[in-house]
Amino acid sequence: MARRDEPDGRERDRAGDQERDRQPAGRPAGSGPPPSDLQAFAVQLRRMNGEINRLVHGFAGEHGLHATDVQALAAILDADEPLTPGRLREHLGLTSGAVTACLDRLERAGHVRRVRESADRRVVHLYYVPDAKSAARSHFRPLAEATARVRSHFADEDLAVVLRFLTAMNEELSAVRSPGR
Repeated sequence: MARRDEPDGRERDRAGDQERDRQPAGRPAGSGPPPSDLQAFAVQLRRMNGEINRLVHGFAGEHGLHATDVQALAAILDADEPLTPGRLREHLGLTSGAVTACLDRLERAGHVRRVRESADRRVVHLYYVPDAKSAARSHFRPLAEATARVRSHFADEDLAVVLRFLTAMNEELSAVRSPGR
């Protein structure tokens, strides 16, 4: 631990000083980093992503799927209208061959149906099979319960800010592309 001697001979903890120096006036010490601390956001977002990925990988492993397959299921579930394989490809950033392989696995495992509903038989819509949706709900119920517990500690106004932040983050992230893509 980094320490320094004070003029009166006492030792002080530099890390503690740095933490106190970062606290805005009126913020109690020990209340965490200020809300504008980008590194604190990055750490917590990575940590939450890791925890959710742990649950996703567990579900994938139990059902003989890849983590990307679970991302595809989430996209199909969250879509405002039935997805097509092409729109799923764009959403996931995969090749058409990779999406076909993903959909083949999901269909074989009983999670999705491909349906030709329009006059144009080339158009395929993707649907999450109700029984499979129930299995996913069961697996991810602890995540929903944890979310409900945490939400109960916040006022509606605070939750509205959190939801606005997460929505804005997702919008920004949807536009970010890896170098070389």
